[in-house]
Amino acid sequence: MSDTAIQSDEVLLDHVGSAAVIRLNRPKALNSLNLAMVRDMKAAMERFAGDPAISCVIVKGEGERGLCAGGDIRVIHEMGRTDDPEVTRFWREEFPLNYMISHYSKPYVALMDGIVMGGGVGISSHGKHRIVTERTRLAMPETGIGYVPDVGATWLLPHAPGETGTWMALTGETVGAADAIHANLADACVPSERLEGLVEALGELKGSASDEQARAVIDRFAVAPGEGQFAAHRDLIDRTFRFDRVEEIVAALEKEEGEFAVRTREIISKRSPTSLKLALRLLRLGRASSSLVECLEREFTAGVEILHNHDFYEGVRAAIIDKDRNPKWRPATLEEVSEADLDRYFAVRHPVLFADHRL
Repeated sequence: MSDTAIQSDEVLLDHVGSAAVIRLNRPKALNSLNLAMVRDMKAAMERFAGDPAISCVIVKGEGERGLCAGGDIRVIHEMGRTDDPEVTRFWREEFPLNYMISHYSKPYVALMDGIVMGGGVGISSHGKHRIVTERTRLAMPETGIGYVPDVGATWLLPHAPGETGTWMALTGETVGAADAIHANLADACVPSERLEGLVEALGELKGSASDEQARAVIDRFAVAPGEGQFAAHRDLIDRTFRFDRVEEIVAALEKEEGEFAVRTREIISKRSPTSLKLALRLLRLGRASSSLVECLEREFTAGVEILHNHDFYEGVRAAIIDKDRNPKWRPATLEEVSEADLDRYFAVRHPVLFADHRL
């Protein structure tokens, strides 16, 4: 199958020397993923994997603003509102793509330039070569819309040093290049003005190129990312986010002085209480999990149940539809969300995603 047969207006395929380039092309929507784009990416990657002339696969976003702002949550919101039976189809196909990326046979290079959120993290941070720039703004912002970190984030974030992943999941705040690398969500910082040269240099590799050879090329273009907030506040983050109950985390933050602790506490107070508690449980389970697949299955189970929640629809309304940034969560406080209330998000009531998947 040719590149022309695979690509669409929203996923463009190019070749730069031996490198295959996948370009997400919805710049007005910050390259948010939809089902067709997931399918196009999967088909392209399957073909590239079998082409001996291709040295590596590079993923980038069109436009000046970012790689990918995540899944098209507005569509899921609309389908969920109408009880469309296909509402979960996007996740059913997106999550296996995340797994494919994590086990891809050729060097997979994600150019995480600009905004990288939610599903954008899923198509980049599972790869072998994750490139950030001075413009990178990375986040898993789901607790702010009544949802939870998914796309395998409950596997990635617990593997970040200390409790930095817990901080990212609960606050949903954006981080820059240095913090993305600190959290093991990226590998190298390359100035945005050097990305074109990096792509050309990767295209000079032979079709049998190894990950080590690709990394050697990347290292030629990489620079030190500087110091981020995680390096400056790591002790405080570890000290306050080590607990298994959100109430304890908030109480620990209240005992801390300084702008970072105050700002963190204020941010958490604005997130969905249900999402906060559910996200923390998912993270702790992810820390004890043996595989990415286990975490993806668990996230999917929780996501299906979240579609029956008030907070998801209210969060999307406030953030994306009406944009008043004033969601009315229900329940409104952490104390009103019991651990027993969370149990329903872990009850499997649907076919698993990877039943026929060879691991």
